[in-house]
Amino acid sequence: MAALPADRSVRRYPLAMAARFIISAARPEQFPPEADTEVAFLGRSNVGKSSLINALVGADGLAYTSARPGCTQSINFYQVDGGYRFVDLPGYGFAKVPQRITKEWKALIDSYLFGRGALKLALIVLDARRGWMERDLELREWLEVHGRPYHVVVTKIDKLKTQKERHQSRSAIRKAYPDGDVLECSATTGRGVREIWQAISKIKTKQ
Repeated sequence: MAALPADRSVRRYPLAMAARFIISAARPEQFPPEADTEVAFLGRSNVGKSSLINALVGADGLAYTSARPGCTQSINFYQVDGGYRFVDLPGYGFAKVPQRITKEWKALIDSYLFGRGALKLALIVLDARRGWMERDLELREWLEVHGRPYHVVVTKIDKLKTQKERHQSRSAIRKAYPDGDVLECSATTGRGVREIWQAISKIKTKQ
């Protein structure tokens, strides 16, 4: 089990919640026993999943972040106040790792998504500057085929500096996803955090 980072300084996020690291699971048998409602964070390497988790709980140091793609190589479980567990899955795409490792990650992720009864919501995380990539669309199709509820979260909207850039980003994302809700956010400014929490909280009312 990896150690919890010592520095847990708090940014000026809209919310601050009690949260703690549970385990970093490299194999399915290391998954913690199913208990609270689990929310999975899925997306390409370096898309900002760990930063999003930190923003949602209001703590910089809970989920490890790095500028180097592929740093999350296991499935990381976090206990969050309110009876939730956040689950950070390895990213796909830009990670420069051997093909053997990539296959191991896929097997690990598939094992979690297929068999985890506590998984009640998946968040597909997109970079506002990149939009939908082929692997994102494949993931969305997989979730739909297997009846896994999901929301689309677009991160790094603060990186879009002009109205034209914001319009182009939204149009491109909507073109491939015309009917569903799209939640925009910035882990840097905290924008969109409350709206994402509102979407997460609704899953308990449906149980």
